[in-house]
Amino acid sequence: MRSCSRIPVLALSAALALGVTATVTGEPSAGAAAGPRSIAWRACTEAPQEYPAVQCGTLSVPVDWARPGGPRFDLDLVRRPATDPAARIGSLLASPGGPAPARDFVIRAAAATSEEIQRRFDIVAVDPRGTGPSAPVLCSTDLVRQQPSYLLTSQADFDRLVAFNRRLRQDCRAHTGPLYDHLDMLSTVRDMDAVRAALGDPRLTWLGLSYGTLNAQQYAEQFPDRIRAILADSVLDHSIRTAAEWLDKQAATAQDSFDYFVGWNARTPSSALYGRDVRALWADLRARAARGELPNWVNPSNALRPQDLIDFAFATFHRPDSALLAQVLADLDAGRPPNVPAPPPRPQPADLVSYPRDAIVCSDLSLPVRTYAEYARHLRRIAGIAPDMRYSPTGLQVVTGCIGLPTPIPNPQHRLRVRGAATPLLLMNSRHDPATGYNLATNVARQLGRDGVLLTYDGAGHGVFEHSACTRGAMDRYLIELKLPAPGTHCPDAGPPDTGAPAAAGQPASGDPYQPASRTR
Repeated sequence: MRSCSRIPVLALSAALALGVTATVTGEPSAGAAAGPRSIAWRACTEAPQEYPAVQCGTLSVPVDWARPGGPRFDLDLVRRPATDPAARIGSLLASPGGPAPARDFVIRAAAATSEEIQRRFDIVAVDPRGTGPSAPVLCSTDLVRQQPSYLLTSQADFDRLVAFNRRLRQDCRAHTGPLYDHLDMLSTVRDMDAVRAALGDPRLTWLGLSYGTLNAQQYAEQFPDRIRAILADSVLDHSIRTAAEWLDKQAATAQDSFDYFVGWNARTPSSALYGRDVRALWADLRARAARGELPNWVNPSNALRPQDLIDFAFATFHRPDSALLAQVLADLDAGRPPNVPAPPPRPQPADLVSYPRDAIVCSDLSLPVRTYAEYARHLRRIAGIAPDMRYSPTGLQVVTGCIGLPTPIPNPQHRLRVRGAATPLLLMNSRHDPATGYNLATNVARQLGRDGVLLTYDGAGHGVFEHSACTRGAMDRYLIELKLPAPGTHCPDAGPPDTGAPAAAGQPASGDPYQPASRTR
């Protein structure tokens, strides 16, 4: 899952100015209130100047889809119209994961998708319920700042975490209102279908990354006959039912990314650690951090902790930025403060901030850990799975963020049940993904069977489609021409973007095995 700020500042939308409207066509989700719904589009005053065509809009949807005549709220949408209206296919709905707002992804889509995708589709972001201006989850700023570490060392730590999670839930629920109890992905999927209908698309074309792949999978379960094309990039597996299985798989992916970094260093003369024993150096730096001997470049008043070192390495694995990690480790070893760009200063937050992550994730994933002794057993076991990384920060954050919260949850885990999709899904995953590991993608592909195809990128990083000409080409053929790569297709490793290595060009490694995807054309 894509990382999100621990205390993101609420970005309030400007007052709506009524613009172009798109009336509802097609059938909305089952259970939707009768009567047409429309999207009120306006120029996005918050869009960068280089994207003057970007439009913002809202669509009214029910808070509770089981009560379509009950309270409603406005979903926030952003659209970049197709650059060639005459060649336009329809709308491409997109989510960059998180859970987080999707607007930035669309506003800056020129850097992420091909010119042909931009020419043929209106690219539309729907901020998922609870995020961005879409009726955000609001929590007390001071309380969010008190969130305990995900690394617990005693029963007292465990008890404090349980008390905090329950207090945070009560606080956010009070400030957010009724929507807080309806943040699960099944509700978000209904929202997606309402947006599809309001845009006038008879079937959905969807690009979901990371947590957004759960949208993709569950839409396919609920509305298999309404799929035009669904691309799920960096795949979350919703069939994992226990904390042990989740933490084991996450630890394995984190260690795999570290192993990839070690291999990259051994074959890259330009690396700041070339020729050195990276594992021994890493162990030494972790030990020095535990003794408080390493400088903290973010907060010089505090020493760097082992947790900070692991968090930083894990973050670099996402891009991946192997050169940066190697240079930082070399600087720390030499006693130099690393030359890492400081994060931009955050605006002074108000009394309330938007903090949707735990509220949404804990509606979709139940991975209970009931005692500190159980937590400690997990930590010892996964340290054996990940001898260098020790654990996955994302893996532990997901578990600890929900400890002590009510069960059952609205959207419990289950094996994916897609039957007879109008178009099979295209899954993409890198072999060395630190957050949604390849072990998750292969399992989801098995669950989909003939209703999905997995394309493997043989490199590293979280988020695949823009890594190389091969992955971009596979995406374009699928979304534009409805042509799927053959099962078992691989795209070669293009190398970390920091190496300057040329992107792998041309077709997937197995040649040009594209085949028609749609079963209804």
